Amino acid sequence: MANASLKEVFSDVTLIVDPNTFKEPNRVKDILTECGIRVTGDLCYEVQGSFDKIEDLFVKMSSLDRYVDPNLRDSPLHHQQRPRSPTPVKPVAIVGAVWDFIQQRCSKELKRIQGEDVLIHKPHDKMVVTFQSRIKYPVRVHFARERFVTFYQRLATDLKVKTYSLDPQYYKSLQGQFPELLIEGTPGKDKMTVTGRYMHIVILEDFLCSSAAVTSQRSLTPQRVRARTSGTTHNKQSDEEEESCPICLETIKENKKKTLECKHSFCRRCVEKAFKTKPVCPTCGAVYGELKGTQPKGGTMTTTKEKSSLSGYEKYGTIVIQYHIPSGIQKEEHPNPGQTYQSVSRTAYLPDSSEGRNVLALLKRAFDQRLTFTIGRSSTTGMENMVTWNDIHHKTSRSGGTS
Repeated sequence: MANASLKEVFSDVTLIVDPNTFKEPNRVKDILTECGIRVTGDLCYEVQGSFDKIEDLFVKMSSLDRYVDPNLRDSPLHHQQRPRSPTPVKPVAIVGAVWDFIQQRCSKELKRIQGEDVLIHKPHDKMVVTFQSRIKYPVRVHFARERFVTFYQRLATDLKVKTYSLDPQYYKSLQGQFPELLIEGTPGKDKMTVTGRYMHIVILEDFLCSSAAVTSQRSLTPQRVRARTSGTTHNKQSDEEEESCPICLETIKENKKKTLECKHSFCRRCVEKAFKTKPVCPTCGAVYGELKGTQPKGGTMTTTKEKSSLSGYEKYGTIVIQYHIPSGIQKEEHPNPGQTYQSVSRTAYLPDSSEGRNVLALLKRAFDQRLTFTIGRSSTTGMENMVTWNDIHHKTSRSGGTS
């Protein structure tokens, strides 16, 4: 889901509208009528539709003034309401290597984030991206910024940069065979730098480590590359479709075949080796067994409670979570075994409500399974060998952000 747009994740959305909570209820009814919704009375309206349709309606409703009714203080719509004149959208600091990868390999994702109504731009003299509205509903700029930050953080923590020694004659071939990777090399030199997501780097290394793939006349064609995700290839010399292993790309022998519950098949030896690293399906990511991460060992997670409340949860106290990961040396499971990493401390907050306590239990489970942190590139400083968040979002400020 890291790369899926919201409209692909939420294909059917429901919005509940109460005209009586607005200062101009008739204007609300006019907007509903313009959207093809039949208005029959003064009750709440439950509107169902696609993500785009509901987002358009929500944006229009957010531009209207509403009553600040104490009974609606905990209403989700109340906390998500935007002012008529929204505050300027702050730029987002970026790292050059990550931005270059986004431009050259993630242009489709970037277009989906900004849509037709928002312009995401990087000034030539600054390492930030800015957000500008193209239409009269500037509230969409805030949504675009939030989506970009989520996408950027996930990508930056997963992105790896590797250097390999390889004959320059293979550069062009590899670029065509691995379009997801950014491969750069200097003509006449046997060094190439590869930037890409962790899984794509692993696939490349599997290919480079295969002596048959590099030294033989049989090249890894784009069709065979796609077999890693589809699980099948077509034998052009026959009318029968053969099933190939997405890991080793060889035809799966029936007596050595392993089919998972998600219906994806592999060579038994290949998938067993993959499961030793991570118990997930290499094709779809379905989890088998208990997932263990690469969070450095020896860390602590402690919680305290305070009477003060968080924005949007004024009726509840606050749960304060303190994380600490001590300094250490990277293990085999980390990007650069043998190299050091520095200690890090982080603080997060939850409302002391039933929902907050349920989330706390899940965060504790994630920490015990070493999923909360990892070692990689910092998305804020660009430095390598840093302890970073591992794609489990936390509220790290008492104020601001989504309530």
